[in-house]
Amino acid sequence: MFIFILQLRHMFETQNEIYLFAVFSSIVWALWILKVVLSRRYRPVAAPYDITTSVVVPVVDEPLDLFRDVLRRIVEQQPDEVIVVINGAPNPGLEAVCDEFAPLVQRVHTPIPGKRNAVKIGTQMSHGDVTVLVDSDTVWTDGTLAELVKPFADPKVGGVTTRQRILEPTRSWITRWADWLENTRALYSMPAQSVLGQVGCLPGRTIAFRRHILMQVMDKFMTEKFLGVFLEVSDDRTLTNLTLKAGYRTVYQHTSLVYTDAPLELRKLYKQQLRWSRGSQYNTLRMLPWMLGHAPVLAIFFLVDIILPFLLFGTIAGWVYRAVSGTGINLYQAILQTTTGVQGVAWVVGLMVVSSVLSMAIRQIRHLQEKPSDFFRLPVFIITSTLFLMPIRLIGFFRMAHVAGWGTRAGAYTAGQRDAGDDLIAELEQAQGVDAPVDVVDRAVVPTQSGPSGPHTSTLPHVATTGRLTTRAQARTAQVAPAEARVATAQAAPAAASRRRRNPLVLVPYLIGFLMFGLMAVLYV
Repeated sequence: MFIFILQLRHMFETQNEIYLFAVFSSIVWALWILKVVLSRRYRPVAAPYDITTSVVVPVVDEPLDLFRDVLRRIVEQQPDEVIVVINGAPNPGLEAVCDEFAPLVQRVHTPIPGKRNAVKIGTQMSHGDVTVLVDSDTVWTDGTLAELVKPFADPKVGGVTTRQRILEPTRSWITRWADWLENTRALYSMPAQSVLGQVGCLPGRTIAFRRHILMQVMDKFMTEKFLGVFLEVSDDRTLTNLTLKAGYRTVYQHTSLVYTDAPLELRKLYKQQLRWSRGSQYNTLRMLPWMLGHAPVLAIFFLVDIILPFLLFGTIAGWVYRAVSGTGINLYQAILQTTTGVQGVAWVVGLMVVSSVLSMAIRQIRHLQEKPSDFFRLPVFIITSTLFLMPIRLIGFFRMAHVAGWGTRAGAYTAGQRDAGDDLIAELEQAQGVDAPVDVVDRAVVPTQSGPSGPHTSTLPHVATTGRLTTRAQARTAQVAPAEARVATAQAAPAAASRRRRNPLVLVPYLIGFLMFGLMAVLYV
């Protein structure tokens, strides 16, 4: 804030220089004011509404106690049916938990890991007017379902999302930070977009759609590409986009509250945020023509989300350049001239820190009203959000057109793309010689499904395992396919890799990014 004020004063006095940090700060404050103005008009729907519901829960692997609690809380709220789609390796533990809640809870298994395929299977099996998609680690609170369906009284509403918080946020600084981000989004961005009927991303922890919309857009959801690639990630944003383009409103119901887990390790947090960053910015560019024509305010929200990391990086690079080259004007000269040595530097640094904390405190005032003790954690929040999250968003932007699944699930659905192994994280996860969840190519039998009235099981052969997930090495030992078939598969793998086609459109984000960097460099050179 202190630097921002000094730069604005100098820009208005001289009118011959533009400071990137002043532009950055102006955009941040303008966007915050827009969110405040819009969100003040937000009111959740209060009138009860009765409609049939089907809850679909895709799951790969969860601690059994947590998953049991997830299902118990869902069942207590009496949806018309609950469909659990176990995807990936067979999981007898999860199957047993599902059977505890039969017949309301049905289960089905698919050998293909990945949420999109699981969502498709669950939606096709469902019968309710509203399909509720729930992450397998998301815990409902009292009244979650009843509150969630209230906005569907308006026939123009096609999708609704909940308020989301982190389970036990005091476990670590990571969970505190993640819960803070979730609450800030729930207090500013979500209500502001909901007022317009255009929530740009209905977060996937728990979201509800009219079933007929999901069936209408399912083919595009499973196959549509952009920049020459299909991304498995950001399934919730994709469904939101397709619902908006179908002409329906997407809204936020503040009174429907759920809790979800967050990573406890920095590496896992990095992978999660990178996955979200890639998917978000990929969908922003894909949706941009529609947003400019039908939802210009929404376009501002998401374009700013892309531009700010570039501006911040350009600002820091400009400071370094001017410090090394000795160019530019010292905006702190008046302070340094009236003080001596270390005292002057201390004054400048102190004013910068205090003004930054106060600036962030103003923009986080609603969160701090709920949790005043977080005021003393503001410096950590600022540093984490700036030095950790902003670089991830830059990396995510440049790598958005690289083919990727979830980055954590071997053999995930990739819409038939041959070069699905191009993702760096996925390649590391699938490295040869390392035990990993069973790939689709390791399974010789396709599962079958029984009717919708009873439990759904797989005809995959039983594979002994020492853990919850069958490893590739164990699967090969117990595989029922003849040895000749396994040899043929191994020989075909290099050939498939050689046929992998490079996508020239992967360069588009790099060209856009370097163009933005070039335009910023003009201001300094």
